[in-house]
Amino acid sequence: MSWKTAYRSFYYEHAPEPDDPVLLAHETALLCIDVQNYGMVQSDDPDERARWEPFHSRMRQTLIPNLQAMQTRFRRNGIDVIHARIGCLLEDGRDRSLSQKLPGWNNLLMPTSTEASQIIPELAPAPGEIVVTKTTDSALTGTNLRLVLNNMGIRNLIVTGVYTDQCVSSTIRSLADESFFVILLEDCCAAGTDELHRRELEIINMIYCHVMNSDELIGLMGLS
Repeated sequence: MSWKTAYRSFYYEHAPEPDDPVLLAHETALLCIDVQNYGMVQSDDPDERARWEPFHSRMRQTLIPNLQAMQTRFRRNGIDVIHARIGCLLEDGRDRSLSQKLPGWNNLLMPTSTEASQIIPELAPAPGEIVVTKTTDSALTGTNLRLVLNNMGIRNLIVTGVYTDQCVSSTIRSLADESFFVILLEDCCAAGTDELHRRELEIINMIYCHVMNSDELIGLMGLS
């Protein structure tokens, strides 16, 4: 099944197949969201460690190698790679959005100076690449990324990172509302569970973005 028919939601079950998008290199960028050290830490609690093992397996076996390869291809073809990360500007986190202050898993207190807030070494920015730091889920709402993209003439974003159903989805919805054309690379993303990942792909596909895998994008763009 190709990207044109996969991950269809109830709303788009009978929609016509989309045309191949035209993705000019100078109008396109790869956006890597929140692949940071904090997400790679495994719990000391055996039950919690086991609960999160599918996520960590996907990170090690799927997301990291696929996104590494995609970053390499974009750089080799002279196409911009942009990074976003969560990190509060104040030590006490008062500058975070409400969604990152509420009690629970998403309550992340990570000043930008901490090791936890840094992008993992395997996917670290190359010299000169743009890195935006956000205090919201959306990389567009919480930074000057919109202005930067407009100044660069970028109209198409290839979105990757974690978590599919949270910061990735939030960013994609914001980009779509601002009339950017978005492609989500499903094999360069991960959620807490594979089910959450798949469900979110179905929810956002064909309305906020088009969902593809790496090979489909490589073929579409002719990336060497």
